[in-house]
Amino acid sequence: MVAIIDYDAGNLMSVQKAFQKLGEEAVVTREFQTILRADRIVLPGVGSFGVAMRQLKKYELDRVIREAVERGIPFLGICLGLQLLFDGSDESEGVEGLGILRGRIVKIPEADGLKIPHIGWNSLTMHNGGRLFRGMKDGSYVYFVHSYYLQAEDERIVRATTEYGVTIHASVESQNVFACQFHPEKSSTTGLGILSNFVALER
Repeated sequence: MVAIIDYDAGNLMSVQKAFQKLGEEAVVTREFQTILRADRIVLPGVGSFGVAMRQLKKYELDRVIREAVERGIPFLGICLGLQLLFDGSDESEGVEGLGILRGRIVKIPEADGLKIPHIGWNSLTMHNGGRLFRGMKDGSYVYFVHSYYLQAEDERIVRATTEYGVTIHASVESQNVFACQFHPEKSSTTGLGILSNFVALER
């Protein structure tokens, strides 16, 4: 069973439907024991970093996320869910992230010909044999919607990058923690392949 963490963020239903399309049971929940009993856990999200952290703390989901990670349950952050796993974001100065992974979320710089937010399809450059990308070709396209991006402190955890005026750390992997800045649930067959690889992970 895949537990999709419900903290009143948007985009939860589309993630649920993507897993269901793969034949997986997927529940949207904020119930601690349901989350901790799950085979896989997903933290999706769109919106503001500061508001999202406030909502996680309101429901004490920050605690259950840390416990789940410590237990070794495969955990996937998507879009804002990736950003929340890190130390903090320039979007919400003074707000601490979950700090499960080291790094900072910064604003995509203005550049001629580039619109912010970055909305659309970009190709991925694969790095370091990421388990989410097994069987996929370098240069595969995925769908992004974001104005801020990750600068991971340890680039050894980076499994995919993309270019949008700067090099964006588009996906990371550290032990049982995985995260994507893009939306696999909106990335057609490539995205479903990524979610399928996540489901197939061994604990």
